[in-house]
Amino acid sequence: MGLIKKAHSTLFLLALLIFSNIQSQEVMSWEPGFRFTWNDFRGAAPITSRAAATTASGITYRFTTFYENNELQVDYKVFAYFYPTKSWYKPELCNDVTLLHEQLHFDITELYARKLRKQLAETKFTKNVKEEIRKIYKATIRQLNDYQNRYDSETNYSRNLPVQERWVQEIEEALREY
Repeated sequence: MGLIKKAHSTLFLLALLIFSNIQSQEVMSWEPGFRFTWNDFRGAAPITSRAAATTASGITYRFTTFYENNELQVDYKVFAYFYPTKSWYKPELCNDVTLLHEQLHFDITELYARKLRKQLAETKFTKNVKEEIRKIYKATIRQLNDYQNRYDSETNYSRNLPVQERWVQEIEEALREY
């Protein structure tokens, strides 16, 4: 790695879902080939919600900075997580298609985690690393939220089966590309 003249370590952890203490939250990392079962959805369904299910997922990151050969270096990690105790479903309203729909929400979260990694890798940071990463992260989260909402809208929350299948194919292809 070469001589490190000055080391400056900063650790930041931001999540799409804000929790008072993330260490106490049960989380599942996105993994290739992982597929939900309804047993993964452990939260209580709100009585007032008309939704059939909710997938609570988010993107977190952490980074460190250091100088190597008088050049600022940034080492970062980006993760897509699923939060089982914040995710829920109503059995009387759900089926296998609903479960697939919820899985794709998590897959979309991973897609945007990959987009964030790519953008961080392509960025030449200044001494304002913290703010620059935060800005990139916030923009990515806005794009992720817009994309998730578009997915729900276009598939009519999984009810439009041909469109749901098209989305499955598109997301699988996008994950292969990133």
